[in-house]
Amino acid sequence: MQLKFDNFNFQVKSENNKNFIFDVVRKKFVRLTPEEWVRQHTIHQLIKNGFSANRLSVERTLPLSKKRYDAVYYNDDGRPWMLIECKAPSIKINEQTLNQIASYLQLEDVPFVLITNGVDHYTIKRENKIVEVFQYFPNFSNVSD
Repeated sequence: MQLKFDNFNFQVKSENNKNFIFDVVRKKFVRLTPEEWVRQHTIHQLIKNGFSANRLSVERTLPLSKKRYDAVYYNDDGRPWMLIECKAPSIKINEQTLNQIASYLQLEDVPFVLITNGVDHYTIKRENKIVEVFQYFPNFSNVSD
């Protein structure tokens, strides 16, 4: 399945019949799974679209929870600004996916959420209890206002 991202040159290696990809945020090689393939494309696309790599955090536990997020982008004040949820390309973004994100939002109040399976990208904007859903991949200039 063709992902809907720009083309990027990734560092990939094989060890013991397993593939690994270099994560520029975590600065290490991680196991290459279909979800990780989407996460790495997402990270690279975010950086290309104006988001600072220094403000990204990947695969950490949400506060007061055992739930793990795929990535979070932090604002100038160091507060979570955008939650990023990546799925394998074979996983459809549906009500179950949205329910997972909703449970994260109960733990972390952020103005933006990005959900992607590499094929479909959804950016959710939350402001003053109004929720808007856009079907595009964010560019820093179109979400930082």
